[in-house]
Amino acid sequence: MAPAKLFTPLRVGKLDLANRIVIAPMCQYSAENGCMTDWHVIHLGHLAMSGAALLTIEATAVVPEGRITYGDVGLYSNETEAAMGRVLDSVRRWSDMPLAIQLAHAGRKASTEVPWKGGHQISPDHSNGWRTEAPSAVAYAPSDVSPAALDRDGLARLRDAFAESAKRAARLGIEAVQIHAAHGYLLHEFLSPLSNQRTDEYGGSLENRMRFPLEVFEATRAAFPAERPVTVRVSGTDWAEGGWSIEGTVAFAQALEARGCDAIHVSSGGLTSAQQIPVGPSYQVPLARAVKAATKMPVIAVGLITDYVQAEAILATGDADLIALARAILYDPRWPWHAAAHFGAAVKAPDQYLRSQPRQYPNLFDMRADD
Repeated sequence: MAPAKLFTPLRVGKLDLANRIVIAPMCQYSAENGCMTDWHVIHLGHLAMSGAALLTIEATAVVPEGRITYGDVGLYSNETEAAMGRVLDSVRRWSDMPLAIQLAHAGRKASTEVPWKGGHQISPDHSNGWRTEAPSAVAYAPSDVSPAALDRDGLARLRDAFAESAKRAARLGIEAVQIHAAHGYLLHEFLSPLSNQRTDEYGGSLENRMRFPLEVFEATRAAFPAERPVTVRVSGTDWAEGGWSIEGTVAFAQALEARGCDAIHVSSGGLTSAQQIPVGPSYQVPLARAVKAATKMPVIAVGLITDYVQAEAILATGDADLIALARAILYDPRWPWHAAAHFGAAVKAPDQYLRSQPRQYPNLFDMRADD
């Protein structure tokens, strides 16, 4: 019987992954002034024991104004870099799982309350709020304060900020960078005609709307060590009339690949409250399939992938090269262990946990417990 595709290795750029399971970035809204806290030691630490091939650090703002909430992580100062370094030192003491980081700017969706307190926008005159910035002065919701439209100096400032954060990530030994161009945040706002109403060379045509995200990619790629991958997360569609589409996504993916992008993570939505998303198991996989058919770089599928057989089928049929887990692995942090047991595969586990290997799966772990 052929081994499960889910547990075969894959190389992304020059980074070797032990299997096809990656942990997607998941915001925790638990930072203080952009600095990681002990919560991140707990959160990242237990996910680093999961047996997945790669752990991606949550959306990390490249400037303070790029945070989604006042509780978001940043990597834009010596203080935020030092705080992240302390957390990563703790995680790496016990796990050798490669770490990636998602670099982000929330654009017009910044300055909001944390989700468990409602997630509404916080006005600029509030102590936890600030004026947002975006491609155009078009608010996400009618009740929101309109963002400031970025001028040329603003574009240069943010392009440089992505590059500077990539340099900080490199100093921290992070193995890969993912640029966030999805879910209605800044780079996605440039791509979508619903949010980008500029009349200069950064708005209008598809080529123009892609211009700034591609400039950010080029600056980030140049700033991060050449032997380490730089990838991009995209929304394959806005799920809204007149918005960003899969055709645009394919063109953007091809432009990224031509510039040295190492992989693309295909999600969807998040740009407009008018979206109509057909939510269901594997609902975003057709978007990943379309990108994979048009490019040669590895494609990551994500979105309501919760079942082991479901994940294996996505890979086996060639719809994607990797499976990203988010909420599913928060609910079940040992999902890769259970998937390996189901398929008769092996997964890496910490020495301290080897004794937990069930007797019916004697070859589940790379090493057997002594007792």
